[in-house]
Amino acid sequence: MIILTILILFIVYLTVDFYFGKRQLHRSIIKRSYPKRMMDWELFGNGHDLYDRLFQDIQSATQHIHIQFFIIKKDRISEQFLQLLMKKAAEGVTVRLLLDRIGGFRVSKNKIKQLREAGILFEHANKPRLPFLFFSIQHRNHRKVTIIDGEIGYFGGFNIGEEYLGNNPRLGFWRDFHLRITGESVRILQSEFLFDWQRETRTEVNSNELYPTALQNGTTGSTFMPSDGVGIESFLLQFINSAEKEIVIASPYYIPGKKINESLIEAANRGIQITLLVPLKADHPLVRAAAFPYFKLLLNCGVKIYRYDYGFYHGKCIIIDQRICDFGTANFDKRSFFINNELNCLIEDRIFINDILTEIHHDIIHAKPLTIEEYKARPLQQRPIEVLSSLLSGLL
Repeated sequence: MIILTILILFIVYLTVDFYFGKRQLHRSIIKRSYPKRMMDWELFGNGHDLYDRLFQDIQSATQHIHIQFFIIKKDRISEQFLQLLMKKAAEGVTVRLLLDRIGGFRVSKNKIKQLREAGILFEHANKPRLPFLFFSIQHRNHRKVTIIDGEIGYFGGFNIGEEYLGNNPRLGFWRDFHLRITGESVRILQSEFLFDWQRETRTEVNSNELYPTALQNGTTGSTFMPSDGVGIESFLLQFINSAEKEIVIASPYYIPGKKINESLIEAANRGIQITLLVPLKADHPLVRAAAFPYFKLLLNCGVKIYRYDYGFYHGKCIIIDQRICDFGTANFDKRSFFINNELNCLIEDRIFINDILTEIHHDIIHAKPLTIEEYKARPLQQRPIEVLSSLLSGLL
């Protein structure tokens, strides 16, 4: 009886902590919006090509390197990455490295000390803190941004680690999307990095030299949309409602909540063709099961669901009517919508849309369609897990 009472009190504490922590976060958010800017871009769909290009650009830096990741692993490629940053710092290049405190736990205190002694300005983002300790542990900075000399930018879904090179034997090939950009849109990435950096360090950065004056405009329109636990759901409701013919969604997780799922059902019922691409494998416990209650409703109204089986699918984008793409770091789940710090970008460019859709259609070739018959035939032992996953879906 005593143990049960303690358990109930603990659950109540976690619930109250999470509720008031989330409310405090939403009240303290500094909303930011950016006008449409132009860029040129290069799309990456695998870690090998991305790292080759990224490391080359870092090696060529002469003034400053600003890097923000959710995860840096403790493995060969991560060490190579950190050694490169230390080398550039030794050359006199200003290196700022911002890493989420929870996602980046594998970077040890000794390694951080080594980085700082090498001249790297290192800081953790979203450190757990009182009074709402449980919520602050859940609040993650999920942005992945790199700016080199204020002229080259990177953002997207990749972190740093061997896993993202396909070297995790359980997950296999890691499918993701990341963009390298040049042009005036790089200024937005710089502003977002500095916003997070100054919030965490509580220091002002003299930014005059961080924004080159001679950036070319670029040829592709882009509108960046930072979010800090609010705004994504309301945007997506409008975005989905704007569709006239087709919606394509690619995401590693599908836990959107009732409002978004119902908006997709309404779109399907008015004749919109909807395709959803998710992984067959799961990289976290419970997330796959949490999607199934939504899948039933989607399948019943004709949504095509494909589960990628060539490796693990981590790409994140939504394309409406083959005319506009929402691309970035946010997953199609409640954690990204209501808790995490994310950075997405609306891209309106026929060539980009064609390229990203070509990639997704290629991925669908390596995916298994989920039918209503397969859904009904799923193992009985999975169903209690689905119930548990649904109860915890806001934290997955």
